[in-house]
Amino acid sequence: MRILVTGGAGYIGSHMTQLLLERGHEAVVIDDLSGGHRDAVLPGATFVEASIADAKAVAGAVAGCDAVVHFAGRIQVGESVTAPRKYFRDNLVASLALLDAVLDAGVRTFVFSSTAAVYGDPESTPIVETHPTRPVNPYGETKLAFERALASYGRAYGLGWAALRYFNAAGTHGGLRERHDPETHLIPLAIAAAKGSGPPLRLFGTDWPTPDGTCIRDYVHVRDLALAHLAVIERMRSGGGGENVGSVNLGTGRGASVREVIAAVEAAVGQEVPVIDSPRRAGDPAVLVASADRAKSLLGWSAQASLYDIVRSAV
Repeated sequence: MRILVTGGAGYIGSHMTQLLLERGHEAVVIDDLSGGHRDAVLPGATFVEASIADAKAVAGAVAGCDAVVHFAGRIQVGESVTAPRKYFRDNLVASLALLDAVLDAGVRTFVFSSTAAVYGDPESTPIVETHPTRPVNPYGETKLAFERALASYGRAYGLGWAALRYFNAAGTHGGLRERHDPETHLIPLAIAAAKGSGPPLRLFGTDWPTPDGTCIRDYVHVRDLALAHLAVIERMRSGGGGENVGSVNLGTGRGASVREVIAAVEAAVGQEVPVIDSPRRAGDPAVLVASADRAKSLLGWSAQASLYDIVRSAV
């Protein structure tokens, strides 16, 4: 297959490209490098440096492709609260422009990198796909809005689509790594703090309604995520590309608190993680753990890496 990967110079997108090339597929990467890195576009992939809002560039990139995997977008929850215009512009408006260009090119298989943040504060955990969607931050709002657009396009235009919802991608594989600027993800920040190459780790809230007072999240290895995206493409393509898979959670069903992540980092690095207790961060739910039952039954997928595996790979 020939697959267009938006945001393929970024963290998850580059791992997706890596997997596609390993499996003998063709990969076309479109990325404006606003958050990605040119050297993360692997040899063997075709690279188009452009915004996903550039209809002409997208038309050229998607020509001859069998499917699109959409990773491009902004990802910082806190920033989405203080600067929502960036998120509605880049995560929604630009994504709609991409979707129109893809549809005009005749491609009918579209996989969206979504998030468990669409659920907001969960009523129960692990969260199933039928759980109410009530995002508590603009990041989650923009992701949910695009999911709804996909559903409308699917009904009206025969677009086959899937939205894969996960919260914390983590770990590394095959020489690729996290290089966000600024880095906001817990595991690389904790590793840097332990090694002394970064400042002490800020702990955003110690009074959450959880067993140890810190937020609980579902950490999934980035390689496992890439495998899930390929699995859903293969399922949709086997049905001719027009199947509406809908929303699917990608998780382990086992949450880890911030303090548990810190302990895993300390075990892997062999050094203490210096911590500064800080106020809660705006827009954060206390617990986000996703049920992966539908992913297992529908795709035959389940996450394989443990929290320690994830941390060790990142270290």
